[in-house]
Amino acid sequence: MSGNNYSRRKFLRDALLASAAAATPGLLIGRGFRNADKVNLACVGIGNRGAEIIQALFDTGLANIVALCDVDMEAPHTQAILKKFPDVPRFKDFRQMFDKMGNQIEAVSVGVPDFAHFPITMMAIGLGKHVYVEKPMARTFNEVELMMKAAAKHPKVVSQMGNQGHSEANYFQFKAWKEAGIIKDITAITAHMNSARRWHGWNPKITSFPAAEPIPSTLDWDVWQMHTQGHQFNKDFVNGQWRCWFDFGMGALGDWGAHILDTAHEFLDLGLPYEVAPLKLDGHNNFFYPMSTTLSFKFPKRGAMPPVEIKWYDGLDNLPPIPAGYGVQGLDPSIPPPSTGAMQPAKLNPGKIIYSKDLTFKGGSHASTLSIIPEEKAKEMASKLPPVPTTTSNHFANFLKACKGEEQTRSAFAIAGPLSQVFCLGVLAQWTGEKIVFDRKKKMITNSKRANELLIGPPPRKGWEQYYRV
Repeated sequence: MSGNNYSRRKFLRDALLASAAAATPGLLIGRGFRNADKVNLACVGIGNRGAEIIQALFDTGLANIVALCDVDMEAPHTQAILKKFPDVPRFKDFRQMFDKMGNQIEAVSVGVPDFAHFPITMMAIGLGKHVYVEKPMARTFNEVELMMKAAAKHPKVVSQMGNQGHSEANYFQFKAWKEAGIIKDITAITAHMNSARRWHGWNPKITSFPAAEPIPSTLDWDVWQMHTQGHQFNKDFVNGQWRCWFDFGMGALGDWGAHILDTAHEFLDLGLPYEVAPLKLDGHNNFFYPMSTTLSFKFPKRGAMPPVEIKWYDGLDNLPPIPAGYGVQGLDPSIPPPSTGAMQPAKLNPGKIIYSKDLTFKGGSHASTLSIIPEEKAKEMASKLPPVPTTTSNHFANFLKACKGEEQTRSAFAIAGPLSQVFCLGVLAQWTGEKIVFDRKKKMITNSKRANELLIGPPPRKGWEQYYRV
């Protein structure tokens, strides 16, 4: 079985068997799983960011790499992982990997373009495999919704989205300060990422996708596209360039939002916004992300917590207003560089400013902790701050320990899904240029038929429909 001829009957049969195994754990052992100190891990996406994920999972000492899968297996960016694991079976199609090695796989890492997360994750969950998927969870609101439903249907399956700061100091500090009443009555958050992005050198007046180019001999272009409506190959669609296009990626918001807003979203119980408005879209076009964007996300009152407005700023010349006493604005060495390479000197570090009734907090991205500003106020509050526990496991070890039943994942799909959906709504405001009015209960856009249709997106290609059924 190969390509779109993968047997739907076999997929459903294996999914039913995995469901039975979840109810009867001994069945998994009978199919080749073993009770050991290491988790049998298959890795889909082994170059670029995917390679970094594999290395980080392996470095925990908790993973046994049993399969490698990549649509461009012989490409230069895959060679480091292939050399590190020379005897591990290799596949270009994740469906063939599951078909041939399903009884040897306990968990899967998914380090592929945003749009490709969905089918791999849905198949893995359906087969009872634990899943680590890089942020954001998926490209469309509906795909994230289906991934959450699949995870809920298979409660024995461990899920983790890869916003790594959710297992580091930022997470534990925000949680402790919220529980101690230091973080309270939050009414506004400014989030910003103003470093250069891949598309900033492109002409915003482009009126079509780039012209077709010869497909590299190492690349399975058909599988790369997965469930999407087909595009002709161009080098500006692959190897990180996919992030630039509405059809494939989630832009700066999807790339960095989960590293900047994750703790505020969880611990302030924000859920989904009722309104998303594009305040600035410089260089807007129908194909790739604007040169700079300002978005307003409005969240309602939640219990005793007041309404919150988040303003998102990206673009080189789109800095947010900075409050008095902000302090040093330079780069934070603890923040990983963007996928374009080393972080260039910036006027403002990626991060957030959180405003409450009485206090203002300054924070960075990923694991960076909050500080109270101005400095005089921080000194006044120093004796009132609670102790902050240290992490028992980084994000990768947290996932693998959860697979072994030793911990619970901190960014399970039930937590990471609504956060990812916030970004999906933001992207729709960028794409359409329209204000979005969102019904949080019905999960639909009420003021724009086009935007509401984009919550689901176009139908999948023939042969990929099965992943849209939970």
